[in-house]
Amino acid sequence: MRFSSIILFLIFFSNVAFGQSFNFFTNSDTINKARFRGALITESVAAISSIIVLNEVWYKNFPQTKLHFFDDSDEWLQLDKFGHATTSYYMGLSGIEIMKWSGVKGAKSSLIGGSLGLIYLTGVELLDGVSSQWGFSMSDFSANAAGTALVIGQDMAWDEQRIRLKISSHLTDYAQYRPNLLGSTFPERLLKDYNGQTIWLSGNIGSFLSEESKFPKWLNLAIGIGGEEMISGSEDVPVFYKGNEISNDFNRYRQYYLSLDVDLSKIKTKRKWIRAICSAFGLIKIPFPTLELSEKGAKFHPIYF
Repeated sequence: MRFSSIILFLIFFSNVAFGQSFNFFTNSDTINKARFRGALITESVAAISSIIVLNEVWYKNFPQTKLHFFDDSDEWLQLDKFGHATTSYYMGLSGIEIMKWSGVKGAKSSLIGGSLGLIYLTGVELLDGVSSQWGFSMSDFSANAAGTALVIGQDMAWDEQRIRLKISSHLTDYAQYRPNLLGSTFPERLLKDYNGQTIWLSGNIGSFLSEESKFPKWLNLAIGIGGEEMISGSEDVPVFYKGNEISNDFNRYRQYYLSLDVDLSKIKTKRKWIRAICSAFGLIKIPFPTLELSEKGAKFHPIYF
């Protein structure tokens, strides 16, 4: 459901900044019960409160039903599913960092902390499931599980995140045709218009090389996926421009990208405010020259956002 996905984007963005801020303090060598209890209470209160607020300001406006399922797997060229995976990934990453800060080690920190995103997003999905307007989406749930698996799997295998999900966004012209759905203001268009969004898998090359390698530790290779000419979830809809209906000649198609990126966590600094900025914006793909491939052919972008 698009409205909740926007809210969740804002939630996990702030959650990343909050969770990663624990890196400013030394992780406990042993389980610190005060930290552990404080973390669990804080996370529980924040999660339950946000679910309640989301229900009050949005879901209560629609009739409630018994739990039912809804298949939206073909919508938005699955870009919303990649967004779900990214949300789950970063909430899990924050959870892992908080567990390590509390002194929880090994598989326990990975499994307990890394599951934060899946648990929370399943709660939101249940709200969809009892709303007559939507339903519980198994494809959303699967995407959430994929993001959780990515963050837990890497933490257990390498004790670090060598491959990160990231996002980039730019403005497109499509919002003018459906501003109520794709956004009418600058922030809305960045968050709601899937035509301008790209989801990336950004891999840190140096992490797979030997310690003696001179390859830049901060340089990543990034593979992205996007879509174009989408003014609705799946079906064609009437198109209006300046109040007049015009011909709907849009034919949605996928885009694939190859680019470079920066792993901000690999930037060495003792300044806490720089580390805070790097942590908060670590989910954003850094603009670089980019090669785009699609059914329209190949296109080179000198700088791609």
